Amino acid sequence: MRSLVFAILVAGWAAPAGAGLLSAKGDVIAIMGGALFVGEAEGHLNGAGTLAIHSQKTPALTCLGEFTSSAEHGGKGQLHCSDGSSADFRFTRLTLQRGHGGGRFTRGPMNFTYGLTLEEARPYLKLPKGKKLRQEGKKIELVER
Repeated sequence: MRSLVFAILVAGWAAPAGAGLLSAKGDVIAIMGGALFVGEAEGHLNGAGTLAIHSQKTPALTCLGEFTSSAEHGGKGQLHCSDGSSADFRFTRLTLQRGHGGGRFTRGPMNFTYGLTLEEARPYLKLPKGKKLRQEGKKIELVER
């Protein structure tokens, strides 16, 4: 669980001024097995990080993971979910705090972004046929077209 599907989150956060390990947090938007998962990733200056996401449709379905990354090689990680499902993923940094990636989830393909707004994330997210993403305030939903 060192390299979480949401290494994604390694990109897109502001590190607290006095933080000992210099870490940053960012939002994650993921499409996994045709479902929307959202949450947060935390990356550290050394390229390692963790992420925590949950299903938008079934909030009790949570996934935790870890990832590693570098500017030269991008990142990779693993994710383990509360229902026993799991994912392996890779990602590309757009900046230190922002990026996108994809991988294999137990129930199908996955793709995700981290540190991006929904509008910035749209070009990188592959949605299920007949679905679209809608945002109301801070809440993002996967809905019928």
